[in-house]
Amino acid sequence: MGKVLAVCTSTVRGVQKENRGAAQFIANHGLDGDAHAGDWHRQVSLLSADEIAAFNARGANVAPGAFGENLIVEGIDFRTLPVGTWLRCGDVLLEVTQIGKACHHHCAIFQKMGDCIMPREGIFARVLAGGRIAARGEMAVVPRETPLPLPAAGITPADRCAAGERQDESGPTVAGRLQQAGYTVIEQLILPDGREGLAQKLIQLADQRQPDLILTTGGTGFSPRDLTPEATLDAAERLAPGIAEAMRAASLRITPRAMLTRAVSVIRGRTLIINLPGSPKACMECMDVFLDQLPHAHALLRGERMDCAR
Repeated sequence: MGKVLAVCTSTVRGVQKENRGAAQFIANHGLDGDAHAGDWHRQVSLLSADEIAAFNARGANVAPGAFGENLIVEGIDFRTLPVGTWLRCGDVLLEVTQIGKACHHHCAIFQKMGDCIMPREGIFARVLAGGRIAARGEMAVVPRETPLPLPAAGITPADRCAAGERQDESGPTVAGRLQQAGYTVIEQLILPDGREGLAQKLIQLADQRQPDLILTTGGTGFSPRDLTPEATLDAAERLAPGIAEAMRAASLRITPRAMLTRAVSVIRGRTLIINLPGSPKACMECMDVFLDQLPHAHALLRGERMDCAR
């Protein structure tokens, strides 16, 4: 149980928010009149009052809304809550959708202090049920009434697709297959080939959005720009080589050129990351190999199962 200390909004992005004391929350939109409201997953931002107090103790002297946060709440350590957690305050029901946020342009707080807590301590949510939240209102972590659908993300590293010179056919094909298997596809991205950008995006997705599964398509061959396996290994905390080995073994029964794929499969946090080939047909053939085994893998990663016995 926590207590709301401030409710902050701003009419434009990129500026500090002002404490309004109260605001109306609109389902599937966000705070009425706030610049960050809209049809996306970061409708509401929240910060723990304890983290702000600790930061101010270092001489920051920031006021409510300085970090761009909508809600400051005392008594809840938001950073420990997994994506999918429900928070209720009166009639308002929020679902946590992201933990932390990369800071691409250092704010005035960072320039003054050499640090900012929002990228690592702030969380984001979408509004499931609307209503009014005012200061001194009580907020609680509540049980979900519906099971959390398994979130997944897809990334296609391809220079020509990223430049708009060629249409990505594999990404949408993989996303459609995931939806048929019961996943909710929360991100479907196209990036240029290369190592650093893909590794950063894999880390960001796994740490902040926390999907159960990320599938990449393409970039696993011998060409100089085929660096998807290296980027995936840069993001890895643990290896899961059996999946990539099983895909290669199955693909070799279709074509001997399967020996030329360098695809890998790894784990970061509770997210399983698997490299798929570049063609839609090959993607489907590889997904045939592992898709029906993933529910057990996800249960293990979530701590819901403790063994792999048949």
